[in-house]
Amino acid sequence: MEREYKIRLDIQNISKCFSMENGKNHEVVRELSLTVRDNEFLILLGPGHCGKTVILNMIAGLMQPDYGNICLDGKNVVGPNPDMGMVFQKIGTLPWKNVMENVELGPKMRGIPKRERRKKAQHYIDLVGLHGFEEHLPKHLSGGMKQRVGIARAYANDPQILLLDEPFGQLDAQTRYNMEEEIARIWEQEKRTILFVTNNIEEALMLGDRIILLTECPARVKQVYQVDLPRPRDMMDCRFLQMRREISENTDLSI
Repeated sequence: MEREYKIRLDIQNISKCFSMENGKNHEVVRELSLTVRDNEFLILLGPGHCGKTVILNMIAGLMQPDYGNICLDGKNVVGPNPDMGMVFQKIGTLPWKNVMENVELGPKMRGIPKRERRKKAQHYIDLVGLHGFEEHLPKHLSGGMKQRVGIARAYANDPQILLLDEPFGQLDAQTRYNMEEEIARIWEQEKRTILFVTNNIEEALMLGDRIILLTECPARVKQVYQVDLPRPRDMMDCRFLQMRREISENTDLSI
């Protein structure tokens, strides 16, 4: 019997075009449909400039699709929603605020009392491994540590769904691998729904429950892969290597 899943995010036939300066239309996303299950770690995998970020921005309510619908828990997404948190590739810490102040920013803006929001922020600072760095400014942190701040800040807002747009793309290889292990550990502990964008096959296989492989621009769903590999994942496992090869043969993405 097929397992039943609760659908948190339902995306049906969304399309998006942009008007260019030369008067022509540039189609970025074409009739894309997918669902995101409760507590799932879902990967959007696709080549650079295929429309992944545009898809994520539409899901987050930062822009509207030209056609189609996006529903969160049965309600149409028509603008930014506090139930969805976003972590960008470009590190977005506020340089004049220390780690604690960055992480507690969302709860502070929602009017949560200082003692309560500090307790919440401290929990997520500890969770991402930044205990002892609460008073440090971003300029004194490494790239990986800044992304940890961004992840802690997103979690501190208590979102139902986390949207991560190639958050480790600008990190060196070793730091990227360490951060992949960390986000998997945090997800196992917190069990939030995550939609993670990447162009790297190994990263997708290391993290995802399912992988949605996208086409070149305009983005459409090319293939869906169920990743039934035990966690933590081993890149040398024969099943991991087999899936990596299968996906690689279906796309021009990096491995």
